[in-house]
Amino acid sequence: MTRALLLIDIQNGFCPGGNLPIAEGDAVVPVANRLMKSGRYDLVVASQDWHPANHGSFASQHPGKAPFEIGELSGKPQMLWPDHCVQGTPDADFHPDLDTAAIDHVQRKGENVAVDSYSAFRDNDRAALTGLAGYLASKNVTELDLMGLATDYCVKFSALDAVDMLPGVRVAFIEDGSRGIDPEGVKSAIEEMRAAGVLITTSHDRLA
Repeated sequence: MTRALLLIDIQNGFCPGGNLPIAEGDAVVPVANRLMKSGRYDLVVASQDWHPANHGSFASQHPGKAPFEIGELSGKPQMLWPDHCVQGTPDADFHPDLDTAAIDHVQRKGENVAVDSYSAFRDNDRAALTGLAGYLASKNVTELDLMGLATDYCVKFSALDAVDMLPGVRVAFIEDGSRGIDPEGVKSAIEEMRAAGVLITTSHDRLA
């Protein structure tokens, strides 16, 4: 049995003061650190949004459009975001209080300008894989716990893809280790994950 913890996008850009801040985004950091230090996990993986400066999901790349409007990317509807997590900038760095020394593997995503990439496992077009599923399979992972930012986007899509791409692996979402953008979207995301077979749990239950 190999237990893995997957930390989703715990980066400056998604925390207060970042370019795409999520309310209380930094509150997930102590939860992540506590879980990493607990000895429960054999493997810790962290995903990292790693966008080129001209990424097509940025509203700045669509004249006349503002962040959080719906635009188009590669012929498909696309939520347009503020410029965030641009490669090599402090916004893309992991939160400074995150214990990065405890992370075994970093999976970068969102590098293709023509498609967004919420999931840590594959791009939104579901065609291009990041390689994370193969990496976890090579480590014989049997249990995968996910947490991070944001519940209603990157965490949800990563959890759903984990169920789909890692058959036989027990997937769990750690609710208190995650924060979302929209309260209604968070509720919907949790129900969607639950319906897909993801266990909804807390760090307290995991450490009990």
